[in-house]
Formats: sequence, C-alpha cells, structure tokens
Amino acid sequence: MKKLVKKLALVPLLLTAVGVFGQFTVKRLNDPSIVAQHKRMVFQSWGDWRPYPKYLLGIQTNFAYATVWGMWAPSRNRDYKDGEDIRPLKPTGLQNQRFAQVKFQEEEAKKIKAASDTIYKRSVQDFAHWTSATVDADPLWLLYYKRMLRPITEFPDNPQNFIEWRLKNQQTYETLNTTGTLKRLQEELDLIKEKYSMSRSMDMPRGKRFLMYHDTLIKWRRFVQELRKHNDKTTLLLDYKNILKNHSPYALPQAWTPASDKQIVHNTMQQYKHKF
Repeated sequence: MKKLVKKLALVPLLLTAVGVFGQFTVKRLNDPSIVAQHKRMVFQSWGDWRPYPKYLLGIQTNFAYATVWGMWAPSRNRDYKDGEDIRPLKPTGLQNQRFAQVKFQEEEAKKIKAASDTIYKRSVQDFAHWTSATVDADPLWLLYYKRMLRPITEFPDNPQNFIEWRLKNQQTYETLNTTGTLKRLQEELDLIKEKYSMSRSMDMPRGKRFLMYHDTLIKWRRFVQELRKHNDKTTLLLDYKNILKNHSPYALPQAWTPASDKQIVHNTMQQYKHKF
C-alpha cells in the first residue's frame, strides 16, 4: 500500500518535469528568408531575396547567399530569382486563373443541370402522354383538336342515303352513285376514319400523335370540300338539264292532247268568222 502511495506521489512530479522540459526544447523560429519565401509563394510581394549578399573589397563574402542565390546555388534557384513573377495568388496568377475557371465551370454546370432538369421534366410529361390511356387529358387535345376532329366521329361510317351523305336531294345522291363518285368518296372516308382511330388508340410520342391529328384534320377538310364541290356541281348539272328539257322545241306541253278534225274546223271558223 505504501509503495502505491509513493508511485501516485511521483505522477505530479513527472508531469511537471515534462512540462518544464517541453518549454526549454520548443523554440519558435522566425527566419526572415523563410518569411520572404512565404510571401513570394502567395500574393504579398515578389522580391526580398534573403539572405542578402555581403561584399568586402568587391568580393561577396556571405556564404548563405552564395549557396542560396549566388554562384554556388543550384541553377533552378538562380532562374527562379531572375525569372518572372510567378506568384500563384497575384491578380493574374495561375491559382486565381484556376479559381476563375472553376467558377466558370460551376456556372456552366448549373446551366447544364438546369437544362437537364428541364429535359427530364419534359420527358416525364411526354411519357405521361405516351400511352393511349391518357390522350383525353392532353391540354392541346382539349383546347383544339377535340373540337376540330369531332365532325369525323359524327359522320356515319357507311352512309346509305343522301341525308347521311349530306347531299341536297335524292337525285343528286343517285347521280353520284351512278357515276361511281360515292364509292371513291367512301374509300377516302375509310382512310380518314382509320387514321383517326390509330391516332387515338396507339401508343406513340406526344409530338407524333399531334402530327397524326393535324394530318387527319387536313384530309378531313379536303374530303368535306370535295364532297361540297360534287354536291354543288351535280345539283347545277341537274338544274341545267331540267331547264333544257323544259325549253326544248321538241318538248310537248304538259296537258296537250291531239284535237279531232271537227274541232280543228270549228276552231278555224271561229278564228276567221269576222274577217269575211
């Protein structure tokens, strides 16, 4: 027990001795040559080439200068002293140029990231309209194409009379049917309705779907214009035909009936009875 107490009593003495020894062994150095080199290595100043030379009768006698900057110094030391100002942190220093380049690259990275985020968001939005399940919710469809393409769905798939074909009368329908015009118009109508159905039911990119909408709309307008043209042309042709038929010199009056010989003599006597 006494030995343990003695050992514990020696601990403070040991710590005190270490502290005193440390105070005497640690010494702060302040070498002006090292300080000048530190200034040259950052941005403060270029120059102050310590240690300085000392001359006696024109002869340099400072051994430290001779071994650092003088004739006994390495060639790289003399080139460094006689060369350009290469402080890395001067206004046009290499390190400042690197900092500026890093800043520029950070700005470019932000722009690229913003562009990438925009492309990503746009891709997500386009992918949401890729499937045919979401075509009815597309804003452009709701604002424009739904209204413009509605006549295609309202037009019958296989019109059977002049009302369904939206012609003026039955005679026009029969004329177009006889000449084979309705058959050709039916083929064009089938192509338009098929393309419209494909644009609404197939999975495709949003832009391609709108191109199909637009192409279908153009073909539908041409179809309606051609149908109206045939309708007006056929109606006009029938009107001319009726006019020519009614004014033909060989055409007979509607209520004319042949007269007998007795009636002819009677009419002649009545016409000339006051002239003789």
